Amino acid sequence: MKVKIRIEFLREAMKKAGIHAYIINGADPHLSEYVPLRWKTREWISGFSGSAGQVVITDKKAALWTDSRYFLQAEKELADTGIELMRMGLPDTLSREEWLVKELQRGDVIGVDETCISLGDFNLLKSKMEIEKLKVRPVGDLLEDIWNNRPEFPSSPVYDLPVSYTGSSRIEKFKLIRKEMSGEEADILLISALDELCWAFNLRGKDIAFNPVFLGFGIITQDSSILFVENQKIPASLREMLLSDGVELNDYKNFYRKLSKVKRTEKVWFDPARTNLKILLSLPDHCRTIEKITPVNLLKACKNDVEINGMKIAHRKDGAAMVAFLHWLKTTIGKKEITELGVSGKLFLFRSLQAEFMGESFNSIVGYNEHGAIVHYTVSRDSDIQLKPEGLLLIDSGGQYLNGTTDITRTIVLGAVSNKMKHDFTLVLKGMINLSLVRFPQGTKGANLDILARRAMWNEGLNYGHGTGHGVGAFLCVHEGPMSIRQEFNEVFILPGMILSNEPGLYRAGEYGIRTENLICCKKWKETDFGTFLEFETLTLCPIDREAILPELLSLEERNWLNQYHQKVFRELSPLLDEPLKKFLEEITRAI
Repeated sequence: MKVKIRIEFLREAMKKAGIHAYIINGADPHLSEYVPLRWKTREWISGFSGSAGQVVITDKKAALWTDSRYFLQAEKELADTGIELMRMGLPDTLSREEWLVKELQRGDVIGVDETCISLGDFNLLKSKMEIEKLKVRPVGDLLEDIWNNRPEFPSSPVYDLPVSYTGSSRIEKFKLIRKEMSGEEADILLISALDELCWAFNLRGKDIAFNPVFLGFGIITQDSSILFVENQKIPASLREMLLSDGVELNDYKNFYRKLSKVKRTEKVWFDPARTNLKILLSLPDHCRTIEKITPVNLLKACKNDVEINGMKIAHRKDGAAMVAFLHWLKTTIGKKEITELGVSGKLFLFRSLQAEFMGESFNSIVGYNEHGAIVHYTVSRDSDIQLKPEGLLLIDSGGQYLNGTTDITRTIVLGAVSNKMKHDFTLVLKGMINLSLVRFPQGTKGANLDILARRAMWNEGLNYGHGTGHGVGAFLCVHEGPMSIRQEFNEVFILPGMILSNEPGLYRAGEYGIRTENLICCKKWKETDFGTFLEFETLTLCPIDREAILPELLSLEERNWLNQYHQKVFRELSPLLDEPLKKFLEEITRAI
């Protein structure tokens, strides 16, 4: 009932604003994937707690669009709310724009919060709606006056990340950024995405769960670097450090005002996909703009040697924690009561025992049997179920360490499993291995590689609805761009230093889900007469459950990869383990 009441309050606010539809992206002013509590607007208005989706409210109807990762979750959370679930990617699903055209009359006005919609999304929406004689207008945050006890602006302190972890000082990074700006004849670079801000200024924070970032904006010119952040968030010692590096500090709320003073002769660079509409509206009409991926995003994506080594250290720590967890799970199941929530707690415990652990990189996905088929399942007290010594447990989890960020998925055998489960597990494994093995010419894009992870499944009429690979930050966001490996075209090349996930899966609704995920780092393989060729190095160190594999389905090359991978896992992790865990690891990494 709460959701229905909130929607009615919103409809009253819409009438006052003179609009007929209102779009809620669930974003913050930095268009973050995970947002501070204050901007969990999508969840507050709809009850849907997934990390991706859009809600549209009209005078009489409401709908939520989300992708296949959240179909089952959204179906449950939207029950009895009156909000229609729009399953993105399915042939019969209307797009947001098509639905708006169907529900509205010509001349009607669609409202958006200009601080929480990207410039690119706004321009696309506006152009499509104008064809249908519908108007799109920024109207601000309509939830502000109807959300009682709305969480405050986060106030956690910002801290420095030393060069021993970053590999480059902020002064060196500013030089690299300015060199790229010169190539585009850009006078001003706007940084609004939080991961880009933290990377460029070598800073971290705790404003958003799971992501070591803080709320702020940045402006870099050829002779200045300005950090916009709430004054009380910068400790005195850090303030001195930043000032000595030439960083000018300004208050967070002054950012938009500063933009209004841009000169006619200045050219401003920003990424329309990662910049909110209010930023553009704050710039004077006369200024020139460069609207494309920022140099910060591309520089950040290609890790330096120190960052790559740090990621390897983080994965050894994470692997040791995962082996301890697997030992506990395998020796406890069937003897003591274990629930999904209990598993999540144990994962956190074993990781927290590792040095320089800074928290989880996302909320662990722990799905037993049919819950494993919910791609981004979030266990709660209401949904929590007990594990039995049978079937499959899917665990997608990760850690944040000062050295780096991890993201790993393992599907674990808890007891008796069917031949069908083993068959599906092996198909997924084949896909993961084949992407791990690929060598490719420089200039290759993620969409060119995606089929390698799907081919074994496609050959049997099977598929999965999510992407195969996303970028991962170095002690930053677990999901980062601009690169990806997925069927949808992405113009960004896969380049040396980029770290991505490799995570094919297979999901049977109401039965079980399977996903196997490692992180892989792109590196140079060799030069030939045909150019530079690249390959992937696997970073993740954790056994893959041999009990779920049908060896006869693996090619000799695939089997050799698996055996060599398990040898590496044992070699890298055994020095970190006590004798009982070492023996356990030796047993579960035996050759097949």
